[in-house]
Amino acid sequence: MNMRLYNDLSGRHERFEPSRPGRVTFYTCGPTVYDYFHIGNARPFIVFDVLRRFFESKGLEVNFVQNFTDIDDKMIQRAEQAGVTVAELAEKFIAAYYEDADSLGIRRASANPRATAEMPSIIEMISTLIRKGHAYEANGDVYFEVGTFPEYGKLSGQSPDDLRAGARVEIDDRKRAPLDFALWKARKPGEPAWDSPWGPGRPGWHIECSAMARDYLGDTIDIHGGGSDLMFPHHENEIAQSEAASGKPFARFWIHNGYLMIDQEKMSKSLGNFFTARDVRAEFSAFAVRLFMLSAHYRSPVNFSRETLEQASHAQARLRNGWAGIKFALSARPGGAAPREPDAALRESVREARALFDERMEDDFNTAGAIGAVFDVIHATNVSLGREGGTDYGAVADAAEFLRMVDGVMGIIGTDDEKRYGDADMEALINERHEARKNKNYKRSDEIRGILSQKGIILEDTPQGTRWKRAE
Repeated sequence: MNMRLYNDLSGRHERFEPSRPGRVTFYTCGPTVYDYFHIGNARPFIVFDVLRRFFESKGLEVNFVQNFTDIDDKMIQRAEQAGVTVAELAEKFIAAYYEDADSLGIRRASANPRATAEMPSIIEMISTLIRKGHAYEANGDVYFEVGTFPEYGKLSGQSPDDLRAGARVEIDDRKRAPLDFALWKARKPGEPAWDSPWGPGRPGWHIECSAMARDYLGDTIDIHGGGSDLMFPHHENEIAQSEAASGKPFARFWIHNGYLMIDQEKMSKSLGNFFTARDVRAEFSAFAVRLFMLSAHYRSPVNFSRETLEQASHAQARLRNGWAGIKFALSARPGGAAPREPDAALRESVREARALFDERMEDDFNTAGAIGAVFDVIHATNVSLGREGGTDYGAVADAAEFLRMVDGVMGIIGTDDEKRYGDADMEALINERHEARKNKNYKRSDEIRGILSQKGIILEDTPQGTRWKRAE
């Protein structure tokens, strides 16, 4: 593997090699579990899922950690509004996260630590920062003193002076400097609290991730990922407190995905311009959602709309139907039969696609370019299956193997796991029946209706197209 990634810490493309041969340590910021995650949140979840899968496809062992933030101001406010405890709110939306992530084909992390389960580690890290002179206590609160960390701003590329000038920092007499940030917050009436050397309270957001990343992956990790909106202040603060505590680099590579946009504005819950992932999944398949997310470079902003998702859905149908044709051809392969001549064009297309897929994925994780190679193979296979020289089943099998490999990385076709995402085989049969009816092949049309009936699927032909429902 010759992987190059854009490292936001250095501001350039760098070759990626794990610090330990054969093993990658990868931390990414997970959700704050006060609501269902929206489709903008789904972008980093899908992007980093695919990057992890690609590493694994190359034989690397990936220790992939994604946290849950289950205590912060938003959690407390939402729990109060809902009339439940913060813990009850967290349980509800952690369960919802798993349900929605599973439905999108996002693989479970190696570990999903929760901030509230890591209090001893968080308190120990804060104590270390105080002992080393990087943090101070003020009336039960503890702050990180930014001035004690000269490299502050190295991720966002700004000096502390520039950050101070541009920051909208709340005036707080307890802080020694405006950029100092909270590591521990003293208890307020009605809030959950944990005992600490500074009195009862709860951790700040930034220290939670630093402590969890260290505990599960070590002082220095290979990759830290997240959305672009987290670069400052969250990731900048993670670097400062982690490196001040350990004296070692925190993460070797920092990678951030671009925003998902609606009408040229970032999708966010605070702006109210968001769609939950489960709302989108009720109308579009997981395959289409994943294809939409991966059809642009991960660092580029992507505009979300019904039209762009419909375009992705149509493109995914081409992949799905192409795969259905390949499966049908291989299932109908006559025993011992050979084509009159090998299909050199298809074999060359698959060979080129394999090389191109790897080349583009290794070039700063260019999923959009890699997807082009997938469509090339679908097209070449369709041409091959209609050629006069007979079917070169070996070449078709090579195409199938390539597509299975791609799907294991991207999850955009449905080669082995259709039922998990819902009815891809059934939809392929319905599309085939539609083509048969259009070509007046009523015998095949009736055969397909019978096959689907045996599966408990009832078809209804309407002027708008064929609808289906499950038999009750």
